[in-house]
Amino acid sequence: MDVDAGHGAALGGALPTQPGDLPLARRLRSLLSWPTGETDPVTHLIRTHRGIHPGTEASVLRRAYTIAENMHRGQFRKSGEPYITHPLAVAQICAELGMDATTLVAALLHDTVEDTRYTLQALAEDFGGEVAHLVDGVTKFDKAFYGKAAEAETTRKMIVAAGKDVRVLIIKLADRLHNMRTLGVRSAASRERIARKTLEVLVPLCDRLGIQTLKRELDDVVLLHLEPDEHARIARFVHDRPGWSAYLDDVVAKAKVALRRSRVDAQVSPRPRHLYSIWKDTVAGGHSVPFDLPRIVIVVDGPATDCYAALGAVHGLWRPVPGRFKDFIASPKNNLYRSLHTSVCGPKDRTVEVLIRTEEMHRAAEYGIAADFRFPRPAGAAGQAEQLDWLRRVLDWEQEAPDPAQFLESLRCDLAEAQIQVVVEGRQVVLPAGATPVDVAYELGPDRGDRCLAARINGRLAPLSSELEEGDVVEIFTESDAESGFEADVAPRGPRREWLGFVKSPHAQMQINRWFAEHTEPGISIADKVRLGRATIGLALRKHDRGLANDLPLLRLSEELGYPDLETLLVAVFDRALEPDAVVLQLIDLVDHRQ
Repeated sequence: MDVDAGHGAALGGALPTQPGDLPLARRLRSLLSWPTGETDPVTHLIRTHRGIHPGTEASVLRRAYTIAENMHRGQFRKSGEPYITHPLAVAQICAELGMDATTLVAALLHDTVEDTRYTLQALAEDFGGEVAHLVDGVTKFDKAFYGKAAEAETTRKMIVAAGKDVRVLIIKLADRLHNMRTLGVRSAASRERIARKTLEVLVPLCDRLGIQTLKRELDDVVLLHLEPDEHARIARFVHDRPGWSAYLDDVVAKAKVALRRSRVDAQVSPRPRHLYSIWKDTVAGGHSVPFDLPRIVIVVDGPATDCYAALGAVHGLWRPVPGRFKDFIASPKNNLYRSLHTSVCGPKDRTVEVLIRTEEMHRAAEYGIAADFRFPRPAGAAGQAEQLDWLRRVLDWEQEAPDPAQFLESLRCDLAEAQIQVVVEGRQVVLPAGATPVDVAYELGPDRGDRCLAARINGRLAPLSSELEEGDVVEIFTESDAESGFEADVAPRGPRREWLGFVKSPHAQMQINRWFAEHTEPGISIADKVRLGRATIGLALRKHDRGLANDLPLLRLSEELGYPDLETLLVAVFDRALEPDAVVLQLIDLVDHRQ
């Protein structure tokens, strides 16, 4: 999905220093940047993939590249470069993440169905249903036919597809990363619009998936296009600060000695912050100059208990800063990030931040959900299934949001909010910051939410509008509890409208709105329109004692009628923009004349 121009660098590629046009020399270098001796661009992709997954059969990648190159031939990006440079760069990003060959094939083909004559049916026949599902998941709805609903429906479609296969989101993130890397040829207004959408949805999605190696670069390029002056100021600060590297080398050396004395086997290295992180802390702290602390990471070669031994060694060497210790091993973040965080008074009384983790934690911190593909686990080993709990919650309330715009806005809110974890009925529940007992009640089920009367927070009766804090223990009481003797004000069955003024989770908001809107006709999604449009054509065909063995005649008809794809034709039938009987007559005529 090309929102800009240019051929991207590798995963760790350099960002442009200014958001203006890419220099001609750089564009030429990008076209000629394939490693010496390689006969074609896809060879570099194959070598990267085999470097992580040795022995992988390369023929399917070459076949996918050949089809993509043929289909996109004659198409160019806004910089004038051949369009194939974009899907190839997206596949390269996926390869450097360590994704499997299926993902790379889908990445190479991810724009063919949207932008060329290559149909989803043909793709499925050539590469199988798994690849077709991934490509379909990242294929946008056509704005010419869907108007303002196109963006929201596209996002909704992608999230639903990711519920079946999370690789849809990984391809989308790689697609946006390459487009963001090469955003410089766009107008200032376009750069800001695309960067802001990236910040609102895709950066938080990347964080929820735990893929920090992508998120860091997305963060920085967003800062480049939204705050170019601040990006330049912080980049100069990082480049020019004297003695920084020497100081970190001294810290690393002293930490290694302390760990050896404590018989902790570990690797120690500097852990520099990326530009966006420095900028965010600078703004949050109200600092007049960029604020950054020296930081190191300790990766222990052993079990999680060795992390605490390493912590003891570090605290024995340098005095810890009060209130700066966080244990994300005992209580992982919602994206399953695990590490010990501490700050100490290091050499020359400078505050030094220290991260401590195992090798497995380090892999998960860098690659998140992609770690299961980069580092395949033995058969039967537990994966990162819990990492997708947030996605399952989104899919739960997605069904309650028939209006696509409402779904997109709720998704943005859900992703934008900081999160807390509370305990209810012996289990941890993740909620948006500022959530209330009513949000907790709806997490326990729609009926518990609708019948919620009162709550206790940490053993004390509290108003239902009370904002919860990290670690709170919450008890929810419903009408049935009141009937059992719990003292509560008599309240009518069902939620109260004033709850909408303080609940935070999209799930709770939609359940409350559902209660008050049950008498109205529910909205209908595009997916339902497609299904019902197909059924309408089927019924009309029966009048002529005809039927369809497959979608090929409908695909041909959609092309002849000027529709971008079959789905759009079926929606037009449902909406009565096309009369079903007229469509069926044209369909029969088309089939009979082709025989």
